[in-house]
Amino acid sequence: MKGEYGDDIKNALRVLRAGGIILYPTDTIWGLGCDASNAAAVRKIYGIKQREESKSLIILVNSVSMLERYVDNPPEVALQMAELSQKPLTIVYDRGRSLAEGVASADGSVGVRVCNDPFCDELITAFRKPIVSTSANKSGTDAPALFDEISEEIIAATDYVCLYRQYDRSRFSASSVIRVSGNGAVKILRE
Repeated sequence: MKGEYGDDIKNALRVLRAGGIILYPTDTIWGLGCDASNAAAVRKIYGIKQREESKSLIILVNSVSMLERYVDNPPEVALQMAELSQKPLTIVYDRGRSLAEGVASADGSVGVRVCNDPFCDELITAFRKPIVSTSANKSGTDAPALFDEISEEIIAATDYVCLYRQYDRSRFSASSVIRVSGNGAVKILRE
């Protein structure tokens, strides 16, 4: 697992499998990540972000087939949107499954993004499970588009900091977020 990403994939996998927290570049902004099925790791993320646990987290998957393993009865229109979207799109589904407590909202809904970024795809493929992805900042502060915008406190709180894209000056923004109900109704939550 060398190449363009150096040892980042190998080191991030080791930390994810041990229940740790990674700081990594996503298809949008820099994020904090953990095993989406590990409740202790999810609690660590909330602690680092100083975020209310009533606010859900999103998960990254690398395919619609993986999405279907973690979402109950996803509407066909949502699957098509997830598969065909040219830009990062997070879709909130009515009910998730096989995820750690704290990932889904109080009503059971879960935000999922099919990530097309090559680095994240390789990481998720090797991990074989969804990865939590939440902005690498304290709750209420600006989300970091660049590595240089991440606070030292956040960096120090993680178990592994990916080297890939640390010097990249390309600015990405957070994904659009929509909710697709079981009946196929679509509501835009963030453009």
